[in-house]
Amino acid sequence: MYKLSTRQRTLAAAINFAGYGVHSGQPVTLTISPGAPDSGLTICRVRGDGTITGPVPVHFSRVTRTTLCTTLDLGDSFSVATIEHVTSALSGMGVDNALITLDGGECPILDGSARPFADAILAVGLDIQPAQRKFLKVLRAVTVRNNDAFAALEPYNGRALDLEIDFDSKVIGRQRMIFDWTPRRYYEDVSRARTFGFVRDAKILRQAGYALGSSLDNSITVHEDRILNPGGLRYEDEFVRHKLLDAIGDLSLGGLPIWGRFRSYKGGHALNAHVLTGLFSSEANYEIVGAEDLPLEYEAFEDQPKGLEVNHFLRSVRRS
Repeated sequence: MYKLSTRQRTLAAAINFAGYGVHSGQPVTLTISPGAPDSGLTICRVRGDGTITGPVPVHFSRVTRTTLCTTLDLGDSFSVATIEHVTSALSGMGVDNALITLDGGECPILDGSARPFADAILAVGLDIQPAQRKFLKVLRAVTVRNNDAFAALEPYNGRALDLEIDFDSKVIGRQRMIFDWTPRRYYEDVSRARTFGFVRDAKILRQAGYALGSSLDNSITVHEDRILNPGGLRYEDEFVRHKLLDAIGDLSLGGLPIWGRFRSYKGGHALNAHVLTGLFSSEANYEIVGAEDLPLEYEAFEDQPKGLEVNHFLRSVRRS
């Protein structure tokens, strides 16, 4: 029998969310539905008359803006902002195929992390599909820079992220996290990390039309040398973990999980998008390989978050 880690996965049932956009402040509902094998992540929007735009791939070639979030062009004058937390949860939890449908221009921020999306995936479980998983294997290093900031994709026999941030803030300072991806590690070590911002920037951002839905309920708020959120931090280094969460979501816009190493210093949504553009700029930089041709060292049941139900396409097994 094939290892389940080499098969594609989708949701066992649709999951629904309702909330507000962190930048627009507007209400929005979002549904993530199971996807067919080899369909990847796709997205569509409900128009005002109830009709739905044609689903399009969630892909870096559709990125139109990277200021404070990642925005995708869906065509027909429709776009969707702040897609990265949704795609981070799907990618981080090992979902290959899914359809995202929403009725507004921005994904709901919920608590500012990817945990609500990850918890919903955990609740419904995953269906293992008969198609083999495919990966983007990095063959040649690609680096993009902006002054001293950079993002890089490099050959590596695994799936790793090495991310460092450096803020002129006593609360944040310089933080680094090296992360070897598995769904369990993503769920436990990354998914709860929330977005963050500074009181000093709030007025300017709101005048520019950003952060209109931001609050202590969905963002870590830093004021001078203290954190205003009553509960403090969820992780001691929650700031770098959220940047890593964002990077996982942005890199999923490559269309396939990446077999290689991502490195970043002072990075963000723009550099994440640019490094994907650089990777695909030459076919010598990558190849598409099947999971059965890679040294996957884990069995799916050993690396999943506790309680996740994984349904094989031939049989059903529950881990609790």
